[in-house]
Amino acid sequence: MKLVFYKKVHHLDQLIGSRYDDSNRNTSNECPASSLKMLGEPLILRNINMVRKKANFNKILIPNGLHNALRIVQDAFPQIDVEEFNDEKDDRFYDDHKKTEGSTTVSSLPSSQPFYSKVIIGGKYEDLKIPLNVCLHYSQNIDSLFMESIIYPWDFLNLVQKVLHEEVTQNIISPNASIAKSSIIEGPCLIEDDVKIDDFCKIKGPIYIGKGSFVGMSSLIRNCMLGNETRIGFNCEIGRSYFAGHDKISHQNVILDSIIGDNVWFGGYSGTANVLLTQGNIKYEISGGKLVDTETNHFGAVVGNDSAIGASVIILPGRQVPHNTMIQAGTIFGKKHSAI
Repeated sequence: MKLVFYKKVHHLDQLIGSRYDDSNRNTSNECPASSLKMLGEPLILRNINMVRKKANFNKILIPNGLHNALRIVQDAFPQIDVEEFNDEKDDRFYDDHKKTEGSTTVSSLPSSQPFYSKVIIGGKYEDLKIPLNVCLHYSQNIDSLFMESIIYPWDFLNLVQKVLHEEVTQNIISPNASIAKSSIIEGPCLIEDDVKIDDFCKIKGPIYIGKGSFVGMSSLIRNCMLGNETRIGFNCEIGRSYFAGHDKISHQNVILDSIIGDNVWFGGYSGTANVLLTQGNIKYEISGGKLVDTETNHFGAVVGNDSAIGASVIILPGRQVPHNTMIQAGTIFGKKHSAI
Protein backbone atom coordinates (compact mmCIF):
# COMPACT_ATOMS: atom_id res chain seq x y z
CA MET A 1 0.00 0.00 0.00
CA LYS A 2 1.13 3.54 -0.75
CA LEU A 3 0.50 6.47 1.56
CA VAL A 4 -0.06 9.49 -0.68
CA PHE A 5 -0.08 13.08 0.58
CA TYR A 6 -1.61 15.70 -1.69
CA LYS A 7 -2.22 19.43 -1.64
CA LYS A 8 -5.53 20.88 -0.50
CA VAL A 9 -6.71 24.47 -0.38
CA HIS A 10 -5.80 26.39 2.79
CA HIS A 11 -5.21 29.93 4.08
CA LEU A 12 -2.25 29.28 6.36
CA ASP A 13 0.46 31.13 4.46
CA GLN A 14 1.32 33.47 7.33
CA LEU A 15 1.77 30.51 9.65
CA ILE A 16 4.44 29.17 7.32
CA GLY A 17 6.29 32.28 6.15
CA SER A 18 9.30 32.36 3.86
CA ARG A 19 12.52 30.65 4.87
CA TYR A 20 15.65 29.19 3.33
CA ASP A 21 16.89 25.72 4.24
CA ASP A 22 20.45 24.47 4.65
CA SER A 23 20.84 24.22 0.87
CA ASN A 24 19.70 27.84 0.42
CA ARG A 25 16.41 26.74 -1.16
CA ASN A 26 13.41 28.95 -0.61
CA THR A 27 10.80 27.07 1.40
CA SER A 28 7.96 29.57 0.87
CA ASN A 29 6.09 26.81 -0.97
CA GLU A 30 6.18 24.60 2.10
CA CYS A 31 3.10 23.07 3.63
CA PRO A 32 1.48 23.21 7.06
CA ALA A 33 2.23 19.52 7.54
CA SER A 34 5.95 20.15 7.92
CA SER A 35 5.90 23.70 9.30
CA LEU A 36 3.38 23.23 12.12
CA LYS A 37 3.82 20.92 15.09
CA MET A 38 1.56 19.18 17.57
CA LEU A 39 3.19 18.41 20.91
CA GLY A 40 6.57 19.06 19.35
CA GLU A 41 6.07 16.75 16.36
CA PRO A 42 5.58 17.97 12.77
CA LEU A 43 2.05 17.26 11.58
CA ILE A 44 3.23 15.10 8.70
CA LEU A 45 5.12 12.77 11.06
CA ARG A 46 2.20 12.65 13.47
CA ASN A 47 -0.15 11.71 10.63
CA ILE A 48 2.19 9.00 9.33
CA ASN A 49 2.49 7.49 12.80
CA MET A 50 -1.30 7.56 13.18
CA VAL A 51 -1.75 5.70 9.88
CA ARG A 52 0.82 3.11 10.97
CA LYS A 53 -1.52 2.17 13.82
CA LYS A 54 -4.12 1.08 11.28
CA ALA A 55 -2.33 0.00 8.13
CA ASN A 56 0.94 -1.22 6.67
CA PHE A 57 2.46 0.67 3.78
CA ASN A 58 5.78 0.46 1.96
CA LYS A 59 5.91 3.76 0.12
CA ILE A 60 5.15 7.43 0.91
CA LEU A 61 4.49 9.92 -1.90
CA ILE A 62 4.87 13.67 -1.33
CA PRO A 63 4.15 16.45 -3.86
CA ASN A 64 7.33 17.71 -5.49
CA GLY A 65 8.87 21.00 -4.40
CA LEU A 66 8.17 20.44 -0.70
CA HIS A 67 11.81 19.96 0.23
CA ASN A 68 11.37 20.38 3.96
CA ALA A 69 8.52 17.88 4.17
CA LEU A 70 10.48 15.39 2.08
CA ARG A 71 13.59 15.71 4.27
CA ILE A 72 11.61 15.37 7.52
CA VAL A 73 9.91 12.17 6.36
CA GLN A 74 13.08 10.63 4.91
CA ASP A 75 15.00 11.30 8.13
CA ALA A 76 12.23 9.91 10.34
CA PHE A 77 11.46 6.80 8.26
CA PRO A 78 14.68 5.64 6.55
CA GLN A 79 13.25 2.13 6.20
CA ILE A 80 10.33 3.33 4.02
CA ASP A 81 10.62 4.35 0.38
CA VAL A 82 9.79 8.09 0.16
CA GLU A 83 9.32 9.68 -3.25
CA GLU A 84 8.11 12.90 -4.83
CA PHE A 85 5.43 13.10 -7.49
CA ASN A 86 4.16 15.86 -9.73
CA ASP A 87 0.70 16.52 -8.36
CA GLU A 88 0.07 19.23 -10.95
CA LYS A 89 0.14 16.66 -13.75
CA ASP A 90 -0.55 13.31 -12.13
CA ASP A 91 -4.08 13.88 -10.85
CA ARG A 92 -4.49 10.22 -9.93
CA PHE A 93 -3.22 11.13 -6.48
CA TYR A 94 -5.27 14.16 -5.62
CA ASP A 95 -8.44 14.33 -7.71
CA ASP A 96 -11.10 13.01 -5.34
CA HIS A 97 -13.52 12.37 -8.21
CA LYS A 98 -11.28 9.66 -9.66
CA LYS A 99 -11.83 6.85 -7.20
CA THR A 100 -10.91 3.30 -8.07
CA GLU A 101 -11.81 -0.01 -6.52
CA GLY A 102 -9.34 -1.03 -3.85
CA SER A 103 -8.30 2.51 -2.99
CA THR A 104 -9.64 5.20 -0.71
CA THR A 105 -9.57 8.94 -0.44
CA VAL A 106 -10.40 11.05 2.56
CA SER A 107 -12.92 13.43 1.07
CA SER A 108 -15.75 13.38 -1.45
CA LEU A 109 -15.19 17.03 -2.33
CA PRO A 110 -13.12 18.34 -5.25
CA SER A 111 -9.52 19.11 -4.35
CA SER A 112 -10.17 22.83 -4.83
CA GLN A 113 -12.72 22.87 -2.04
CA PRO A 114 -12.09 22.56 1.72
CA PHE A 115 -13.61 19.99 4.01
CA TYR A 116 -13.54 19.82 7.78
CA SER A 117 -13.90 16.25 8.99
CA LYS A 118 -13.91 12.73 7.69
CA VAL A 119 -13.56 9.20 9.02
CA ILE A 120 -11.10 6.91 7.30
CA ILE A 121 -12.70 3.50 7.77
CA GLY A 122 -10.30 0.71 8.60
CA GLY A 123 -9.61 -1.92 5.97
CA LYS A 124 -7.22 -2.96 3.21
CA TYR A 125 -6.52 -0.44 0.49
CA GLU A 126 -4.24 -0.18 -2.49
CA ASP A 127 -3.55 3.49 -1.73
CA LEU A 128 -4.41 5.77 1.15
CA LYS A 129 -4.61 9.42 0.11
CA ILE A 130 -4.45 12.18 2.70
CA PRO A 131 -4.35 15.98 2.31
CA LEU A 132 -1.26 17.68 3.72
CA ASN A 133 -3.23 20.11 5.86
CA VAL A 134 -5.07 17.72 8.16
CA CYS A 135 -4.61 16.34 11.65
CA LEU A 136 -5.36 12.66 12.27
CA HIS A 137 -6.84 11.15 15.44
CA TYR A 138 -7.22 7.52 16.35
CA SER A 139 -10.64 6.54 17.64
CA GLN A 140 -10.84 3.25 19.55
CA ASN A 141 -14.63 3.51 19.73
CA ILE A 142 -15.10 3.03 15.99
CA ASP A 143 -11.73 1.40 15.27
CA SER A 144 -10.75 3.93 12.64
CA LEU A 145 -8.82 7.08 11.96
CA PHE A 146 -10.61 10.40 12.20
CA MET A 147 -9.15 13.48 10.59
CA GLU A 148 -9.86 17.17 10.73
CA SER A 149 -9.01 19.66 8.05
CA ILE A 150 -6.94 22.78 8.74
CA ILE A 151 -8.10 25.48 6.35
CA TYR A 152 -7.85 28.65 8.44
CA PRO A 153 -5.62 29.63 11.38
CA TRP A 154 -8.46 29.22 13.89
CA ASP A 155 -8.94 25.65 12.67
CA PHE A 156 -5.39 24.96 13.76
CA LEU A 157 -5.86 26.79 17.05
CA ASN A 158 -9.00 24.75 17.77
CA LEU A 159 -7.10 21.56 16.98
CA VAL A 160 -4.35 22.58 19.38
CA GLN A 161 -6.94 22.77 22.15
CA LYS A 162 -8.50 19.48 21.12
CA VAL A 163 -5.16 17.65 21.09
CA LEU A 164 -4.20 19.14 24.45
CA HIS A 165 -7.44 17.99 26.08
CA GLU A 166 -7.40 14.54 24.45
CA GLU A 167 -3.74 13.62 24.71
CA VAL A 168 -2.29 15.52 27.68
CA THR A 169 -4.18 13.76 30.44
CA GLN A 170 -1.59 13.55 33.23
CA ASN A 171 1.44 15.36 34.55
CA ILE A 172 4.58 14.27 32.73
CA ILE A 173 7.44 16.50 33.84
CA SER A 174 10.99 15.83 32.72
CA PRO A 175 13.43 15.20 35.58
CA ASN A 176 15.69 17.68 33.79
CA ALA A 177 13.12 20.47 34.11
CA SER A 178 13.47 23.06 36.87
CA ILE A 179 10.30 24.28 38.57
CA ALA A 180 10.45 26.74 41.46
CA LYS A 181 8.84 25.52 44.68
CA SER A 182 6.70 28.65 44.85
CA SER A 183 5.13 27.95 41.44
CA ILE A 184 1.88 26.02 41.00
CA ILE A 185 1.28 23.28 38.42
CA GLU A 186 -2.47 22.73 38.08
CA GLY A 187 -3.98 20.18 35.77
CA PRO A 188 -2.30 17.85 33.27
CA CYS A 189 0.88 19.08 31.67
CA LEU A 190 3.69 17.81 29.48
CA ILE A 191 6.92 19.62 30.32
CA GLU A 192 10.02 18.68 28.33
CA ASP A 193 13.76 18.67 29.12
CA ASP A 194 15.57 21.79 30.29
CA VAL A 195 12.41 23.81 30.88
CA LYS A 196 12.77 26.37 33.65
CA ILE A 197 9.78 27.85 35.48
CA ASP A 198 10.65 30.76 37.75
CA ASP A 199 9.10 31.74 41.09
CA PHE A 200 5.38 32.40 41.73
CA CYS A 201 4.15 31.19 38.33
CA LYS A 202 0.92 29.31 37.67
CA ILE A 203 0.84 26.70 34.94
CA LYS A 204 -2.74 25.61 34.26
CA GLY A 205 -3.28 22.60 32.05
CA PRO A 206 -3.71 20.97 29.81
CA ILE A 207 -0.47 22.43 28.54
CA TYR A 208 2.64 21.53 26.59
CA ILE A 209 5.98 23.28 27.17
CA GLY A 210 8.76 22.34 24.75
CA LYS A 211 12.43 21.74 25.42
CA GLY A 212 14.58 24.57 26.70
CA SER A 213 11.69 26.96 27.34
CA PHE A 214 11.56 29.51 30.15
CA VAL A 215 8.64 31.04 32.07
CA GLY A 216 9.46 34.20 34.02
CA MET A 217 8.44 35.13 37.54
CA SER A 218 4.73 35.62 38.35
CA SER A 219 3.48 34.59 34.90
CA LEU A 220 0.21 32.75 34.21
CA ILE A 221 0.30 30.20 31.37
CA ARG A 222 -2.92 28.32 30.63
CA ASN A 223 -4.09 25.91 27.94
CA CYS A 224 -1.15 26.60 25.64
CA MET A 225 1.28 24.79 23.41
CA LEU A 226 4.76 26.32 23.64
CA GLY A 227 7.36 25.15 21.11
CA ASN A 228 11.01 24.55 21.94
CA GLU A 229 13.03 27.42 23.43
CA THR A 230 10.10 29.74 23.96
CA ARG A 231 10.94 32.39 26.54
CA ILE A 232 8.16 34.14 28.47
CA GLY A 233 9.13 37.19 30.54
CA PHE A 234 7.94 38.04 34.04
CA ASN A 235 4.33 38.89 34.92
CA CYS A 236 2.84 37.78 31.59
CA GLU A 237 -0.51 36.15 30.88
CA ILE A 238 -0.51 33.64 28.02
CA GLY A 239 -3.81 31.89 27.35
CA ARG A 240 -5.13 29.37 24.78
CA SER A 241 -2.29 30.18 22.38
CA TYR A 242 0.25 28.40 20.20
CA PHE A 243 3.92 29.33 19.95
CA ALA A 244 5.94 27.71 17.17
CA GLY A 245 9.19 28.03 19.12
CA HIS A 246 12.30 30.20 19.59
CA ASP A 247 10.01 33.09 20.55
CA LYS A 248 10.99 35.77 23.05
CA ILE A 249 8.16 37.45 24.94
CA SER A 250 9.24 40.32 27.20
CA HIS A 251 7.76 41.34 30.53
CA GLN A 252 4.10 42.12 31.20
CA ASN A 253 2.66 40.89 27.92
CA VAL A 254 -0.87 39.53 27.46
CA ILE A 255 -1.26 37.10 24.57
CA LEU A 256 -4.64 35.38 24.23
CA ASP A 257 -6.18 33.04 21.62
CA SER A 258 -3.29 33.67 19.23
CA ILE A 259 -0.85 31.87 16.97
CA ILE A 260 2.74 33.06 17.21
CA GLY A 261 5.17 31.91 14.53
CA ASP A 262 8.80 30.90 14.88
CA ASN A 263 11.45 33.36 16.12
CA VAL A 264 9.05 36.17 17.07
CA TRP A 265 9.99 38.97 19.47
CA PHE A 266 7.46 40.85 21.63
CA GLY A 267 8.61 43.97 23.48
CA GLY A 268 7.33 44.77 26.98
CA TYR A 269 3.74 45.82 27.76
CA SER A 270 2.39 44.49 24.43
CA GLY A 271 -0.50 42.18 23.78
CA THR A 272 -3.11 40.65 21.50
CA ALA A 273 -6.71 41.68 22.08
CA ASN A 274 -9.08 38.75 21.59
CA VAL A 275 -12.61 40.17 21.94
CA LEU A 276 -14.40 42.93 20.02
CA LEU A 277 -16.14 45.72 21.95
CA THR A 278 -19.39 44.54 20.36
CA GLN A 279 -18.60 40.97 21.52
CA GLY A 280 -19.61 39.79 18.05
CA ASN A 281 -17.88 37.23 15.87
CA ILE A 282 -14.39 38.18 14.76
CA LYS A 283 -13.55 38.37 11.07
CA TYR A 284 -10.17 37.55 9.53
CA GLU A 285 -8.78 38.86 6.26
CA ILE A 286 -7.42 36.26 3.84
CA SER A 287 -5.63 36.77 0.52
CA GLY A 288 -7.46 39.04 -1.88
CA GLY A 289 -8.83 41.16 0.96
CA LYS A 290 -11.78 38.86 1.64
CA LEU A 291 -13.09 38.88 5.21
CA VAL A 292 -13.98 35.48 6.64
CA ASP A 293 -16.14 34.96 9.73
CA THR A 294 -14.17 32.95 12.29
CA GLU A 295 -17.46 31.87 13.88
CA THR A 296 -16.09 32.73 17.30
CA ASN A 297 -16.06 35.86 19.42
CA HIS A 298 -12.66 34.97 20.93
CA PHE A 299 -9.73 35.12 18.52
CA GLY A 300 -6.50 37.07 18.84
CA ALA A 301 -3.76 37.44 16.24
CA VAL A 302 -1.69 35.43 13.80
CA VAL A 303 1.93 36.60 13.92
CA GLY A 304 4.21 35.30 11.16
CA ASN A 305 7.73 33.95 11.52
CA ASP A 306 10.68 36.26 12.25
CA SER A 307 8.53 39.24 13.22
CA ALA A 308 9.42 41.87 15.83
CA ILE A 309 6.70 43.57 17.85
CA GLY A 310 7.76 46.74 19.66
CA ALA A 311 6.97 47.75 23.23
CA SER A 312 3.41 48.83 24.13
CA VAL A 313 1.88 47.45 20.92
CA ILE A 314 -1.76 46.33 20.89
CA ILE A 315 -2.76 43.96 18.08
CA LEU A 316 -6.53 44.09 17.56
CA PRO A 317 -8.65 40.91 17.30
CA GLY A 318 -8.39 38.83 14.14
CA ARG A 319 -5.35 40.65 12.76
CA GLN A 320 -2.65 39.04 10.66
CA VAL A 321 0.95 40.13 11.08
CA PRO A 322 2.87 38.96 7.98
CA HIS A 323 6.18 37.18 8.45
CA ASN A 324 9.30 39.37 8.72
CA THR A 325 7.19 42.31 9.94
CA MET A 326 8.45 44.97 12.36
CA ILE A 327 5.83 46.94 14.29
CA GLN A 328 6.94 50.19 15.87
CA ALA A 329 6.55 50.73 19.59
CA GLY A 330 3.24 52.19 20.73
CA THR A 331 1.31 51.07 17.65
CA ILE A 332 -2.32 49.96 17.68
CA PHE A 333 -2.14 47.34 14.94
CA GLY A 334 -5.44 47.27 13.09
CA LYS A 335 -6.65 47.27 9.51
CA LYS A 336 -4.65 50.41 8.75
CA HIS A 337 -1.46 49.70 10.63
CA SER A 338 2.04 51.05 10.86
CA ALA A 339 4.70 48.44 10.16
CA ILE A 340 8.18 48.60 8.71
